[in-house]
Amino acid sequence: MKKTRGFFGEFKEFIMRGNVIDMAIGVVIATAFGKITTSLVDNIIMPFIGWIIGDFDLAKFDVTLVPAVMDGDVEVKAAVVLGIGTLLTTIINFLIIGFIVFLIVKGINKMREKAEARKKQEEQAEEDPKPTTEQLLEEILEELKKK
Repeated sequence: MKKTRGFFGEFKEFIMRGNVIDMAIGVVIATAFGKITTSLVDNIIMPFIGWIIGDFDLAKFDVTLVPAVMDGDVEVKAAVVLGIGTLLTTIINFLIIGFIVFLIVKGINKMREKAEARKKQEEQAEEDPKPTTEQLLEEILEELKKK
């Protein structure tokens, strides 16, 4: 690669390295994967959990410390609310997403181990070729001659 000078030249060299491009691709894929897992949790798993525990929406479980001050229909001062339900929902989402990622990584590792074992068997087969039919017949003939 031609060495360039100056700030922008150094930046161009940095950005064109393979590991930076690989990292950028990883970030894009991770973002897309995050959206998929978030959708899975929000649209499939959490509604199912809500259905099991009786249509209780955990995200709406809040503790009001100071109620809102109202003047008729107009809110003068907003309420002070602890969003405990939102925090608990976020923690549950994190645990579910973590578990899903764990299962995916575990599956990938198992496939990788099987592929490596298969490759190792193929390498051993190449190193120790099976004897041909002629070689086996010659060995049998030699054994018969010895007896």
